[in-house]
Amino acid sequence: MPYSPILALHICGGTLGLLSGTAALFFRKGSPGHVLAGKVFVISMLTMAAGAMYLAIERNQPGNFWGGILTIYLIGTAWLTARRRDGETSKFDWAALLIPLAVGIMNWIVGLQKMQSPALAKDGVPSGMNLFMGSVLLLAAAGDIRMLLRGGLFGTQRIARHLWRMCFGLFIAAGSFFLGGANRPLRLLSAVGIGQHLSPALFNTPLYLILSVLPLILLIFWTIRVRFPNAYKRMSISRGGDVSFANNREAGVRRNFAREK
Repeated sequence: MPYSPILALHICGGTLGLLSGTAALFFRKGSPGHVLAGKVFVISMLTMAAGAMYLAIERNQPGNFWGGILTIYLIGTAWLTARRRDGETSKFDWAALLIPLAVGIMNWIVGLQKMQSPALAKDGVPSGMNLFMGSVLLLAAAGDIRMLLRGGLFGTQRIARHLWRMCFGLFIAAGSFFLGGANRPLRLLSAVGIGQHLSPALFNTPLYLILSVLPLILLIFWTIRVRFPNAYKRMSISRGGDVSFANNREAGVRRNFAREK
């Protein structure tokens, strides 16, 4: 199939999403650079996901369609979490809850079917990945239910929800780009006349695997950093840090996060 405007938009959105998402992770949380990179990331990822859904319908690729739905859910709810005040929810949250619940159950069913009959794994996705994604989505659904029953999230819980959903959305984009079929990084760079001038070492599977898993590593780091600040402070003090400095830094993260709204 020749390149279409939607495919070009999908590729541009995904590429910009990877770059802006990586930048947002390394900027100081709540700083102007982080806020700008975060806004670009949200717009880029939603554009990429919408393009993926359109192309999936056109090419009869249901897996990519649901992947687009999932990405919109993760990025959309992460963005709403940052925009809202403590304890704020809406009827939209009850409707959005159906996405991780349905897609999570579907991934578990498909994963179990592939384990029983490996011939079903024609989409190139191993059963373990289906079970992993299904588990994460069901945990996300459980988190949504818990949030709604408690009347919203407060303080560090709200920040953690924002961070892990943004990071997991970046993980999905990175995995699709680096571990997708036919060496997508090489194809993209070759299309603009750069790939043939770069070392083959830049286009090997181990490097792609590291780049794909990196968002998950950062997700774990930031979740622990936000949800267990006392442990992080103790680590800072044990390395020769100052307790007042650690406290001020944690307060600064919360103030800057509030400014994003």
